[in-house]
Amino acid sequence: MTGFDFAPFFRSSIGFDRMAHLLDSSLRDEAPGYPPYNIEKTGEDAYRITMAVAGFGDSDLSIVAQDNGLVITGRIKANDDKSQYLYRGIAGRAFERRFELADYVKVVGASLADGLLHIDLMREVPETKKPRTIRIEPKSGGRTIEGKAA
Repeated sequence: MTGFDFAPFFRSSIGFDRMAHLLDSSLRDEAPGYPPYNIEKTGEDAYRITMAVAGFGDSDLSIVAQDNGLVITGRIKANDDKSQYLYRGIAGRAFERRFELADYVKVVGASLADGLLHIDLMREVPETKKPRTIRIEPKSGGRTIEGKAA
């Protein structure tokens, strides 16, 4: 058995379409091994994706964040280099790497240094979605019905 059918779990649920899609796509897609990457937690709500992209320059890379997805694409432009390689061990092949981002996770920056692409992410939960403490006010005196004492 190579897959799971999550349909029975989602028959009686409403609004979990994104979760069903994530589970389904994660089981179907085999992640390619190129380019290698790390995902690290750099703070309470901060993350960093680091990709090894040796041979790629700024103009060869594209980072697109849309909705809850992040797509990183690399394509080295053909050059008129007349070099004759005896061995070519540095991969320069095109790639596309996709990441699903949780709600409220935003890309805050990217940098390329020493053959490593760093993409910084931050979870920014809106104030209206954060938990808040509700003060319990003491009740005064007896019960009141329509402004009159009961």
